[in-house]
Amino acid sequence: MKVIGIGAHPDDIEIYMFGLLSCYLDRNDDVYVAVATDGAAGIIKGSKNLIKKREKESEIALSVFGKPFMMGLPDGNLSGANDAQKIIKEFITKIKPDLVITHSPEDYHPDHRILSYYVENAVGFKCPVLLADTLMGVNFIPEYYIDITKNFQKKSQAILAHKSQSPEKFLKATRLLNRFRSAQCNAPSGNYAEAYRFNRRFPFSDVSYLLPSLQKTFPYYEKKNNSFL
Repeated sequence: MKVIGIGAHPDDIEIYMFGLLSCYLDRNDDVYVAVATDGAAGIIKGSKNLIKKREKESEIALSVFGKPFMMGLPDGNLSGANDAQKIIKEFITKIKPDLVITHSPEDYHPDHRILSYYVENAVGFKCPVLLADTLMGVNFIPEYYIDITKNFQKKSQAILAHKSQSPEKFLKATRLLNRFRSAQCNAPSGNYAEAYRFNRRFPFSDVSYLLPSLQKTFPYYEKKNNSFL
Protein backbone atom coordinates (compact mmCIF):
# COMPACT_ATOMS: atom_id res chain seq x y z
CA MET A 1 0.00 0.00 0.00
CA LYS A 2 1.20 3.53 -0.83
CA VAL A 3 0.37 6.37 1.57
CA ILE A 4 1.14 10.08 1.15
CA GLY A 5 1.19 12.64 3.95
CA ILE A 6 1.13 16.29 2.82
CA GLY A 7 1.56 19.14 5.30
CA ALA A 8 1.32 22.85 4.58
CA HIS A 9 4.42 23.88 6.55
CA PRO A 10 7.60 22.33 7.90
CA ASP A 11 6.54 20.64 11.21
CA ASP A 12 2.86 20.16 10.21
CA ILE A 13 3.29 16.49 9.32
CA GLU A 14 5.02 15.96 12.65
CA ILE A 15 2.26 17.67 14.66
CA TYR A 16 -0.82 16.40 12.85
CA MET A 17 -0.15 13.03 11.21
CA PHE A 18 3.25 11.61 12.19
CA GLY A 19 1.72 8.92 14.42
CA LEU A 20 -0.51 7.44 11.73
CA LEU A 21 2.21 7.57 9.09
CA SER A 22 4.50 5.74 11.52
CA CYS A 23 1.86 3.03 11.95
CA TYR A 24 1.87 2.50 8.18
CA LEU A 25 5.64 2.35 8.21
CA ASP A 26 5.53 -0.26 10.99
CA ARG A 27 3.55 -2.59 8.77
CA ASN A 28 5.94 -2.04 5.84
CA ASP A 29 3.71 0.14 3.70
CA ASP A 30 5.34 2.70 1.38
CA VAL A 31 5.09 6.13 3.01
CA TYR A 32 5.82 9.39 1.16
CA VAL A 33 5.81 12.85 2.73
CA ALA A 34 5.66 16.33 1.21
CA VAL A 35 5.77 19.87 2.59
CA ALA A 36 3.90 22.45 0.53
CA THR A 37 5.42 25.78 1.67
CA ASP A 38 8.96 26.94 2.32
CA GLY A 39 8.36 27.92 5.96
CA ALA A 40 9.71 31.45 5.44
CA ALA A 41 7.05 33.00 7.69
CA GLY A 42 8.01 30.94 10.74
CA ILE A 43 9.92 31.89 13.86
CA ILE A 44 13.69 32.03 13.48
CA LYS A 45 16.31 31.39 16.13
CA GLY A 46 20.01 31.84 15.45
CA SER A 47 19.99 31.70 11.64
CA LYS A 48 19.65 34.15 8.75
CA ASN A 49 18.53 31.57 6.20
CA LEU A 50 15.22 30.34 7.55
CA ILE A 51 14.10 28.48 4.41
CA LYS A 52 17.24 26.33 4.29
CA LYS A 53 17.19 25.80 8.05
CA ARG A 54 13.59 24.64 8.06
CA GLU A 55 14.20 22.35 5.10
CA LYS A 56 17.05 20.71 7.01
CA GLU A 57 14.90 20.39 10.13
CA SER A 58 12.19 18.68 8.06
CA GLU A 59 14.71 16.26 6.57
CA ILE A 60 15.88 15.31 10.06
CA ALA A 61 12.40 15.08 11.56
CA LEU A 62 10.93 13.04 8.70
CA SER A 63 13.99 10.91 7.91
CA VAL A 64 12.21 7.69 8.93
CA PHE A 65 10.01 8.15 5.85
CA GLY A 66 12.86 9.04 3.49
CA LYS A 67 13.61 12.49 2.16
CA PRO A 68 10.53 14.76 2.14
CA PHE A 69 9.50 16.44 -1.09
CA MET A 70 9.77 20.19 -0.46
CA MET A 71 7.44 22.01 -2.85
CA GLY A 72 8.82 25.44 -1.91
CA LEU A 73 5.55 27.34 -2.26
CA PRO A 74 5.08 30.69 -0.44
CA ASP A 75 4.47 30.39 3.30
CA GLY A 76 1.39 32.37 4.33
CA ASN A 77 0.21 32.85 0.75
CA LEU A 78 -0.34 29.34 -0.59
CA SER A 79 -3.63 30.42 -2.13
CA GLY A 80 -1.77 33.04 -4.19
CA ALA A 81 0.72 30.57 -5.71
CA ASN A 82 -0.39 30.09 -9.31
CA ASP A 83 1.54 26.83 -9.73
CA ALA A 84 0.46 25.24 -6.43
CA GLN A 85 -2.33 23.07 -7.82
CA LYS A 86 -0.11 21.85 -10.66
CA ILE A 87 2.83 20.93 -8.38
CA ILE A 88 0.59 19.10 -5.91
CA LYS A 89 -1.21 17.17 -8.64
CA GLU A 90 2.03 16.13 -10.36
CA PHE A 91 3.46 14.85 -7.08
CA ILE A 92 0.37 12.78 -6.27
CA THR A 93 -0.02 11.48 -9.82
CA LYS A 94 3.59 10.31 -9.95
CA ILE A 95 3.26 8.20 -6.79
CA LYS A 96 -0.22 6.77 -7.48
CA PRO A 97 -1.15 6.40 -3.79
CA ASP A 98 -3.87 4.29 -2.19
CA LEU A 99 -4.49 6.99 0.41
CA VAL A 100 -3.56 10.65 0.91
CA ILE A 101 -3.54 12.33 4.34
CA THR A 102 -3.66 16.11 4.67
CA HIS A 103 -5.18 18.97 6.64
CA SER A 104 -8.83 19.52 7.35
CA PRO A 105 -10.72 22.38 5.66
CA GLU A 106 -11.92 23.39 9.16
CA ASP A 107 -8.36 24.24 10.21
CA TYR A 108 -7.43 27.65 11.63
CA HIS A 109 -4.62 28.40 9.17
CA PRO A 110 -5.49 29.59 5.63
CA ASP A 111 -2.56 27.62 4.17
CA HIS A 112 -3.95 24.46 5.77
CA ARG A 113 -7.43 25.11 4.43
CA ILE A 114 -6.35 25.82 0.86
CA LEU A 115 -3.98 22.84 0.85
CA SER A 116 -6.90 20.60 1.81
CA TYR A 117 -8.85 21.97 -1.15
CA TYR A 118 -5.92 21.59 -3.55
CA VAL A 119 -5.21 18.02 -2.46
CA GLU A 120 -8.82 16.87 -2.81
CA ASN A 121 -8.97 18.41 -6.29
CA ALA A 122 -5.65 16.85 -7.28
CA VAL A 123 -6.67 13.39 -6.09
CA GLY A 124 -10.04 13.43 -7.81
CA PHE A 125 -11.30 9.86 -8.21
CA LYS A 126 -7.87 8.26 -7.73
CA CYS A 127 -8.05 7.43 -4.01
CA PRO A 128 -9.57 8.56 -0.70
CA VAL A 129 -8.29 11.61 1.20
CA LEU A 130 -8.09 11.40 5.00
CA LEU A 131 -8.34 14.71 6.89
CA ALA A 132 -6.26 15.31 10.02
CA ASP A 133 -7.32 16.86 13.32
CA THR A 134 -7.04 20.62 13.85
CA LEU A 135 -4.85 22.38 16.40
CA MET A 136 -6.38 21.56 19.81
CA GLY A 137 -9.29 19.93 17.98
CA VAL A 138 -11.16 23.19 17.36
CA ASN A 139 -14.17 22.75 15.00
CA PHE A 140 -13.17 19.14 14.29
CA ILE A 141 -15.49 16.15 14.73
CA PRO A 142 -13.46 12.90 14.53
CA GLU A 143 -14.66 9.77 12.79
CA TYR A 144 -11.56 7.65 13.28
CA TYR A 145 -9.21 7.42 16.26
CA ILE A 146 -5.77 5.97 15.60
CA ASP A 147 -3.80 4.47 18.48
CA ILE A 148 -0.32 6.04 18.22
CA THR A 149 0.88 5.18 21.73
CA LYS A 150 3.84 3.08 20.60
CA ASN A 151 4.96 5.83 18.20
CA PHE A 152 4.31 8.86 20.38
CA GLN A 153 7.92 9.13 21.55
CA LYS A 154 9.14 9.17 17.94
CA LYS A 155 6.51 11.78 17.13
CA SER A 156 7.71 13.93 20.03
CA GLN A 157 11.32 13.73 18.86
CA ALA A 158 10.24 14.70 15.34
CA ILE A 159 8.45 17.81 16.61
CA LEU A 160 11.46 18.79 18.71
CA ALA A 161 13.72 18.54 15.64
CA HIS A 162 12.27 21.90 14.50
CA LYS A 163 14.57 23.86 16.79
CA SER A 164 14.07 27.17 14.95
CA GLN A 165 10.39 27.17 15.92
CA SER A 166 10.60 26.92 19.73
CA PRO A 167 8.98 23.47 19.39
CA GLU A 168 8.35 22.80 23.08
CA LYS A 169 5.05 24.70 22.98
CA PHE A 170 3.88 22.67 19.98
CA LEU A 171 4.86 19.42 21.67
CA LYS A 172 2.96 20.41 24.79
CA ALA A 173 -0.18 21.18 22.78
CA THR A 174 0.18 17.99 20.73
CA ARG A 175 0.63 15.82 23.82
CA LEU A 176 -2.48 17.32 25.37
CA LEU A 177 -4.57 16.83 22.21
CA ASN A 178 -3.41 13.27 21.52
CA ARG A 179 -3.99 12.29 25.14
CA PHE A 180 -7.47 13.85 25.01
CA ARG A 181 -8.36 11.99 21.81
CA SER A 182 -7.29 8.72 23.41
CA ALA A 183 -9.24 9.55 26.56
CA GLN A 184 -12.33 9.98 24.39
CA CYS A 185 -11.94 6.25 23.70
CA ASN A 186 -11.72 5.61 27.46
CA ALA A 187 -8.02 4.74 27.19
CA PRO A 188 -6.07 4.88 30.46
CA SER A 189 -3.33 7.39 31.17
CA GLY A 190 -0.22 6.96 29.04
CA ASN A 191 -2.11 6.28 25.81
CA TYR A 192 -2.26 8.63 22.81
CA ALA A 193 -4.41 8.83 19.69
CA GLU A 194 -4.64 10.93 16.55
CA ALA A 195 -8.09 11.78 15.18
CA TYR A 196 -9.20 11.93 11.56
CA ARG A 197 -12.29 12.29 9.43
CA PHE A 198 -13.22 11.54 5.85
CA ASN A 199 -15.28 13.37 3.22
CA ARG A 200 -17.47 10.69 1.70
CA ARG A 201 -17.73 11.20 -2.02
CA PHE A 202 -18.09 9.01 -5.08
CA PRO A 203 -16.58 6.47 -5.49
CA PHE A 204 -15.32 6.25 -1.88
CA SER A 205 -17.73 5.73 1.02
CA ASP A 206 -15.40 4.36 3.70
CA VAL A 207 -11.69 4.25 4.55
CA SER A 208 -11.70 2.14 7.72
CA TYR A 209 -10.30 -0.86 5.85
CA LEU A 210 -7.22 1.22 5.00
CA LEU A 211 -6.49 2.31 8.57
CA PRO A 212 -4.10 0.55 10.96
CA SER A 213 -4.28 0.66 14.76
CA LEU A 214 -7.80 1.96 15.22
CA GLN A 215 -8.17 3.03 18.86
CA LYS A 216 -10.36 0.54 20.72
CA THR A 217 -12.75 1.63 23.44
CA PHE A 218 -11.21 0.60 26.75
CA PRO A 219 -13.34 -0.93 29.53
CA TYR A 220 -13.83 1.09 32.70
CA TYR A 221 -10.91 0.78 35.09
CA GLU A 222 -11.92 -0.17 38.64
CA LYS A 223 -9.29 1.18 41.04
CA LYS A 224 -10.26 -0.77 44.10
CA ASN A 225 -9.20 -4.11 42.62
CA ASN A 226 -6.73 -2.77 40.02
CA SER A 227 -8.47 -4.47 37.13
CA PHE A 228 -10.51 -3.61 34.07
CA LEU A 229 -14.23 -4.37 34.23
